[in-house]
Amino acid sequence: MIVTVNGTRHAVDVPADKPLLWVLREDLDITGPKFGCGVAACGACTVHLDGAAVRSCSLPASAAADKAVVTIEGLGAGQLHPVQRAWIEEQVPQCGYCQPGFIMATAALLKAKPKPTDKEIDDALTNICRCGTYGALRRAVHRAAALMGGP
Repeated sequence: MIVTVNGTRHAVDVPADKPLLWVLREDLDITGPKFGCGVAACGACTVHLDGAAVRSCSLPASAAADKAVVTIEGLGAGQLHPVQRAWIEEQVPQCGYCQPGFIMATAALLKAKPKPTDKEIDDALTNICRCGTYGALRRAVHRAAALMGGP
């Protein structure tokens, strides 16, 4: 099967039901998406599939065939994405394990809703941060929206 990840096409010989997360990590050595829960609850594995945020731990590789997958490594296309910049400026991470998933979910949110309210952020970002950085996360989402020129 052919998967396109961060703009590069890859031929992978994997079972169709192998989770996309493990194709990325094991077969393509792309380690930004993290394994957290394995049941699509925590969001540490969030990537974009044709622009939509998806949980790659429960998505079969076959669902990504002939589609564009973007991971945290490809988000900024060679430079920091405004969401990544905002995360740094707001010093969001503590342990950092969940942050790639939050950043990917935030980038998808801001594409759909350029200037979300706190409630819209809380409703859209269902990822889990065990360090409890939710206040910093919200500030970073607002900062990223401003960096992206949200109305």
